[in-house]
Amino acid sequence: MIRINGTEIAADNQILSDCLKDSGYHLERVAVAVNGQIISKAQYDITVLVPGDSIDVVSLVGGG
Repeated sequence: MIRINGTEIAADNQILSDCLKDSGYHLERVAVAVNGQIISKAQYDITVLVPGDSIDVVSLVGGG
């Protein structure tokens, strides 16, 4: 199990980008930290999630 913003889900050994998409996030509109370390968008497709990982996702919102 991994934890996204405090909610546990079964996504062990899944690629970060796939996990985010499956969870309904738009990759171009989020900033992500895994286990407290910010992950660059270039790393989303190569970061493999392992049991116990904690992911913090912040959605970016524009305004005017």
